[in-house]
Amino acid sequence: MKKLVIAYSGGLDTSYCAVSLSKTYEVHAVSVNTGGFTKEAIKKIEANAYKMGVTTYKSIDAVATFYDKVVKYLIFGNVLKNNTYPLSVSAERIIQAIEIIEYAKSIDAEYIAHGSTGAGNDQVRFDMIFQTLAPNIKIITPIRDEQLTRQQEIDYLKENGIEMSWEKAKYSINKGLWGTSVGGAETLTSDKPLPESAYPSQIKHAEPEKVKLTFEKGELVAINGVENNPEVNIETLNTLASAYAIGRDIHVGDTIVGIKGRVGFEAAAALITIKAHHLLEKHTLTKWQLQHKEYIASFYGMHLHEGQYLDPVMRDMEAFLESSQDKVSGDVFVTLKPYHFDLDGISSEHDLMNAKFGSYGEENKGWTADEAKGFIKILGNQNKIYQQVNS
Repeated sequence: MKKLVIAYSGGLDTSYCAVSLSKTYEVHAVSVNTGGFTKEAIKKIEANAYKMGVTTYKSIDAVATFYDKVVKYLIFGNVLKNNTYPLSVSAERIIQAIEIIEYAKSIDAEYIAHGSTGAGNDQVRFDMIFQTLAPNIKIITPIRDEQLTRQQEIDYLKENGIEMSWEKAKYSINKGLWGTSVGGAETLTSDKPLPESAYPSQIKHAEPEKVKLTFEKGELVAINGVENNPEVNIETLNTLASAYAIGRDIHVGDTIVGIKGRVGFEAAAALITIKAHHLLEKHTLTKWQLQHKEYIASFYGMHLHEGQYLDPVMRDMEAFLESSQDKVSGDVFVTLKPYHFDLDGISSEHDLMNAKFGSYGEENKGWTADEAKGFIKILGNQNKIYQQVNS
């Protein structure tokens, strides 16, 4: 039997794929942890995978890789798609696809499978990365190719002796390092909000809490003075902030396949980190750095969302974003409150809001009144000439 690697999550779609493909192929199941998986959850996924008839199961811990290759640059760019969404799921899929195809190559698999339907974004991301990194490995997608309904999948599994609870949860939850997506009946409409109970993190604290975030060259290196790896700090911040139900919203965006999509999410750590980092940048970067970063980061986020991660232009933009972070170091002071947070201020040796050059609207120390008048006169020259010539 020929080797096939399947991207296995343990859900209905990938379970159907595992059972049906095991009849024809030697199936090797792989799941990639980009955050949100406990050891117990991974053990349960492994046990279920073997019930589906796979030959081997492997769990790949890619949390640090996810941060280093993607999340770091999303922070450097303050990336929020449509000024709302921190690309929680789409960013994960890129790293998951890369890890899975590299594993498939390492065991000389001839085939690779995933459980995507034909109506979403993930099919594009997985297929594009698989085709680019291993064009000789054939892609198999039973759910998409056979256009199966959920009930057809359940019936097939029952016929093959797989008696498990396949009842669809009212809300579909996808948890990772950079946020948790929440889908349900309400997100299929344009007018209904998700109810409070749909979000996995419920409010636990009412009293405000002060938090100090320390950045070094754009990376979150400490929380309240305790240093750790940035990905660990993100998880720690998420634990603190999700207890206040911070980071909830609904994103409306353009999918890769050309239709509008609506999804709920909670991303407490992602939103706080991005907003705190952006505030620190406002104090430490020049206005031209800030201006050019904004549109480059927008392009970076869009290309990542669209599955274009392997295009060399992404490395070019990453180089610019990383270079821009040279002076983005200091502390940001945040207050956590129920459902929201305040950015109180920053402290940085690179703070360009330096009083010795003057205080905005109060006092000028670096130039005289006459110099200011001459500057204003020359600055307005172009508009003055245009208006007088054309009036």
